Amino acid sequence: MKMSLLILSCVAVTLYFIFIYTFMNENKVPIYPENHEDESGDELEIEQDSASLKTSTEGIWTINSIGRLGNQMGEYATLYALAKLNGHQAYILPSMANYLSPLYKITLPTLHESLIEKLPWKPYGLHDWMDDRYRKIAGDYQMLLGYTCSWTFYHHLREEILREFTFHDFIMEETNAYLRRIGGVRKNVTFVGVHVRRGDYIHIMSKVWKGVVADKKYLEKAMTYFRHKYKNVIFVVTSNGMDWCKQNINNSKGDVFFSDTSNSPGQDLSILAHCNHTIMTIGTFGYWAGYLAGGETIFLNNFTLPDSPFLKVFKYEAAFLPEWIGFPADLSAVEIQNNQIWPITVAIVLLIPCLCCLVYFIIIKIPPERVLFFQKGKHLIRRYFFSRSIITDKLPPSTQNRF
Repeated sequence: MKMSLLILSCVAVTLYFIFIYTFMNENKVPIYPENHEDESGDELEIEQDSASLKTSTEGIWTINSIGRLGNQMGEYATLYALAKLNGHQAYILPSMANYLSPLYKITLPTLHESLIEKLPWKPYGLHDWMDDRYRKIAGDYQMLLGYTCSWTFYHHLREEILREFTFHDFIMEETNAYLRRIGGVRKNVTFVGVHVRRGDYIHIMSKVWKGVVADKKYLEKAMTYFRHKYKNVIFVVTSNGMDWCKQNINNSKGDVFFSDTSNSPGQDLSILAHCNHTIMTIGTFGYWAGYLAGGETIFLNNFTLPDSPFLKVFKYEAAFLPEWIGFPADLSAVEIQNNQIWPITVAIVLLIPCLCCLVYFIIIKIPPERVLFFQKGKHLIRRYFFSRSIITDKLPPSTQNRF
């Protein structure tokens, strides 16, 4: 019997530590969602024959291909800039080419799949912002790692980066035709692209990063800014939560157009990039919309609590250009949630080991002859609290007035 109780106690303690480990490691969820493989199907044409690859001291550099379109663009731009800064030849992985080459006139060659596992790659992790160490990265065959998107890596090469991310002609023609159609007969229209990130970020920001996504008030404030500053403004909204946008964005003025939900991410980004100005919320997709469009960009600022684990891997000043305009987020909802969660969590953390100790020291350590005593004591205590009269009735008359 003792052995069974000891085993049960050990199991309880083990479950407790599993709970603590899981809770404390929730912030290890990636900042952006995991990569979903492009299913375009067609094999990429190899940019160069493997025999012509440079294997001199110039070496070959590449970067991981993770995340979706916005992440892929950030990784490409970072590789382009760092390889050039360090005097190496940059190649992109086939999976990155699958994302970018159907959209843009990129010039970096694609690494042949047969060589990816053969070359002696040296992994090199990067922060999501430029560091002086990255100006002198030693060694050939560097495999750069990270979800890099910060303008601090490549903004000094802005014109070159914009050329790399020039849309193919057929995409630009399609986009311009769409903008002409929604502009109608209006003259001197100012187009403002609006990207509203929702989807997985609704859960990730509130549950993992102690933050928020853009709300109705933020979008209304940003749109009011442009309505007051420019005449004949047209807002073009793209989102992965279009139903929410149509319910929460005021279109009483008739100046808001919602993109077709059948659009691909590339089509939506082309529309945003060809607008004059940008309203972004959070995420790399909206960031690239503002970077490619130029003009004024309004972004959601301070969208996490000060103690958010997100701030260990993210810097606002490295994520958004200095000239961009930040409107602060309303954090009241996540503050309330945070205040409700922590007391419960602390109570659980303290209660479980206490219960485990109770099981061990009271049930297992108690000698058999005392078990009956504790059972009787427990019975008397229960009777006292729930039926006091039963106890007092059985006491001698001289002692009843003590209760």
